[in-house]
Amino acid sequence: MSRVPITLACWDYDRTQALADGSVRPDGVDLTYLCLPVEETFFRMLRHREFEAAEMSLSSYVTGLGADQENGPLVAIPVFPSRAFRHNGIYVHSGSGIEKPADLVGRVVGVPEYQLTAVVWIRGILAEHHDVPVASVHYRTGGMHQPGRVEKQALNLPPEIDVQPIGPDRTLADMLVTGEIDALYAPRTPRPLLEGRPEVRRLFADPRAAEEQYAAETGIFPIMHVVVLRREVYQARPWLARSLYTAFERAKAATEQRMGETAANRYMLPWLYDEVERTRRLLGEDFWPYGLEPNRATLEVFLRYAHEQGLTDRRLRPEELFVPESWESYVI
Repeated sequence: MSRVPITLACWDYDRTQALADGSVRPDGVDLTYLCLPVEETFFRMLRHREFEAAEMSLSSYVTGLGADQENGPLVAIPVFPSRAFRHNGIYVHSGSGIEKPADLVGRVVGVPEYQLTAVVWIRGILAEHHDVPVASVHYRTGGMHQPGRVEKQALNLPPEIDVQPIGPDRTLADMLVTGEIDALYAPRTPRPLLEGRPEVRRLFADPRAAEEQYAAETGIFPIMHVVVLRREVYQARPWLARSLYTAFERAKAATEQRMGETAANRYMLPWLYDEVERTRRLLGEDFWPYGLEPNRATLEVFLRYAHEQGLTDRRLRPEELFVPESWESYVI
């Protein structure tokens, strides 16, 4: 019996390793796993729809849904290859006088793109928990380390939100060093910080402590990416959604089992066992869940943030993001 050929573009995650090496095979599918940097995957899928399935920025997917839920080019399943706390992604110019989050009000802040998922989370957290309203900051967009980055999708933002591109020959990292921008919100660590440049530092001196406090208070482990299929691929074979979802679940379970091995260190982290135990104490045994219901509260917060920041014309419901075949599972 022939299998359906599907190309999946996704990064090199431990939780998808079994899909990449073929030890987990989606039922009825001949899977080609393309390991690509996330920015390349997002760009190629959004602009050219090159793959049958792909990892996708949660914000880009949500922003692209628009008012016509029935005919958008992409559909999603509740698989989340990337999650990350983002207090560590707020960087400031050392001479800016910014010592606490409230000092960001009125400042000029760089963001690679306004709609980036990490940036949506950062703005939402700052507004909700640190008294930094979204419109109180002036946003400047552009490449972190290479000039010329632009928004992947057209945005229709409220007039009170100031978003402007930087010059075509400038980068956000350089402008943070010179003080032309006061701060930077970004998912990637800026190169000047990695190089030890004294002009750049993180806003939170102990970001892990801030992130653990946030997790303890909210129960949220922020979702960054989702898995999408081209709509016509899904419509031709709706069973593909459940097949891929189940395969991602099996691949993640294999990684969770490997993480518990103590006879020999699979990963180059000498205290991984302690890190796993510490994470589970804080976030629970299944700290990286897939599925709609286990992630409902987190998705509701993100969708509220996206609407409050002008990225959606109404507040979407979590169910609207995913094909109905993935909402629930059978029980024996």
